[in-house]
Amino acid sequence: MTVFDAHRSRRIDRVTGVPDVNLPNYITLSRIASVPVLIWILSPKFPFQNVHGEQEIIASVVFILAMITDGVDGYLARRRGQITTLGMLLDPLADKLMVTAAYIVLVSYNPRVVVPWIAVLVIGREFLVSGLRSIAASEGFTIEASEIGKLKTVIQIVSVVAAILNHRWDYWNIGGFIVGVHLIAVTAIYWMATVSIISAVDYFVGFWKKIDHASGRRRRRSSVLSRRKRAALEQGANIKMQ
Repeated sequence: MTVFDAHRSRRIDRVTGVPDVNLPNYITLSRIASVPVLIWILSPKFPFQNVHGEQEIIASVVFILAMITDGVDGYLARRRGQITTLGMLLDPLADKLMVTAAYIVLVSYNPRVVVPWIAVLVIGREFLVSGLRSIAASEGFTIEASEIGKLKTVIQIVSVVAAILNHRWDYWNIGGFIVGVHLIAVTAIYWMATVSIISAVDYFVGFWKKIDHASGRRRRRSSVLSRRKRAALEQGANIKMQ
């Protein structure tokens, strides 16, 4: 989707005319680059592992910053008029890589909270949505993210961070106020699983309505063309008879 501009030595998006090498796309790429960093931090080979919880805190900060960039790159792309085909491809890919990697790692990192079927559910939901988006794109329409999908993203962030922190702490005592880290982690994980199912169903319903509408429109267009073709053939036959 891009051509090389010899004058500026940049890759230019053929559709929008915007350079692919821009700040929003760099931010998106940084989110993809943070995936192996998060995996390394949560691995046994990470050097800072002790009772003070450096590993958990650093991993949580990396994940939160990566997920914040999800909103920042989209905002900057719209604000600066730098929406590109490359960006539209990389943005959802970066989100799915980060989320799926986090849950896969957490299955072994904190199995008390993140059981295998949770990871399978999350990954399966992402594959379903990606497949529906691909079909929708091939049919020439898009499916906008619903409010349920946005809620699911927020709950995912809370559940991942809480599950990471719960690896070290079951609760925090902050000035006599008890914060149940384990309770928050378990609640957020199962609430996330529930919302993921609901959002997947909602996405599928939205997809089905649009694909059905598109199919009906094609059938009507085909019917009109067929009638016109028959009319043209009849007119040609009449002319020959005359």
